[in-house]
Amino acid sequence: MNNGLLRRRLRTNESEWCLRANTLCGRLATRRFFSLISRLGDGVFWYALMVALALFGGNSGMLAALHLAAIGLVSLVLYKALKRWTRRPRPCASDLRIRAWVAPLDEFSFPSGHTLHAVAFTIVSLSYFPVLAWLLIPFTASIAVSRVVLGLHYPSDVLAATGIGTALALSSIWLRENTMMVA
Repeated sequence: MNNGLLRRRLRTNESEWCLRANTLCGRLATRRFFSLISRLGDGVFWYALMVALALFGGNSGMLAALHLAAIGLVSLVLYKALKRWTRRPRPCASDLRIRAWVAPLDEFSFPSGHTLHAVAFTIVSLSYFPVLAWLLIPFTASIAVSRVVLGLHYPSDVLAATGIGTALALSSIWLRENTMMVA
């Protein structure tokens, strides 16, 4: 099978997955839940977490908040560059059967910035405060799912963002731990 045919089949299958997920928002409660999760993932939740950690987490909280701010900035620059480079249209723009249930923040789909940030923030936060896993892991998973369900991203956008966010977070943790050993 040639590469062009394989890519076309993958794109068609992925669009069908998006369509199936997107129909879940036909139920008002589902649409409201994922819209709220997505809105919180715009940054509101993460900024509140940084402030709470800085105010109530002692020295570790302050370090965690600074680390989160740094990883957020790096993630922002990287995902914006990737979006400009790949210029992949959103599912709702490529397939008229898929509806955007919330307004997209920008034009392009790859990678999911919400997912990239959520994964990176969660991993970094848990490296300081593992007790937050009960809150952050389900929230991050919900953000990732919301992006496909709301018609804004393909599953591959979310999977790639998960990998990129994980790599960024683990690299930053490795740097933190290795620079602290040297100092």
